[in-house]
Amino acid sequence: MKQIFIILFVILLPSLSFGADLRSRLGVGATNQLANGLPAVSLKIQQTKTFAFGGVLGFKSNQDNTLYGAGVKFYRIIFDEPQLNFYMAGLLATQTYLDGDKAKSGYQADGTMGTEFHFTGLESLGFSFEFGVSVRNTEPEGGTTFQTLGDQFVKAAVHFYL
Repeated sequence: MKQIFIILFVILLPSLSFGADLRSRLGVGATNQLANGLPAVSLKIQQTKTFAFGGVLGFKSNQDNTLYGAGVKFYRIIFDEPQLNFYMAGLLATQTYLDGDKAKSGYQADGTMGTEFHFTGLESLGFSFEFGVSVRNTEPEGGTTFQTLGDQFVKAAVHFYL
């Protein structure tokens, strides 16, 4: 019960913010967080000082098959510092993966905590690190996989804010 109270407190706590103000700015970048291994285009828009949402989309098509991954991601900033935002995030994605020569569909649901940092004087460029857990159904062997995550900025995301 104590853990539920702490989680609700952190989610509902209004943030005293003095990090990079990215409200109403669109971040366009890259991520490799899809379980099928496809590099994806990532979009992120900061709606309020503490909430952002985004999307990921990656695909690969050739004469034999088409692979894709598409999902939505929600962010909740829980603490910020100059040039640094700490957040919780959730990713829900659908994707295809190869099982032998056939493309099959699966899903991915991630719950992560992370940070996005900006260099002084270069607030338009954000680098993210994330860690957490994932539930995936994207393995050729079938079944659902539950695993931990730890993504550096090359995998988590790099965004350029317009």
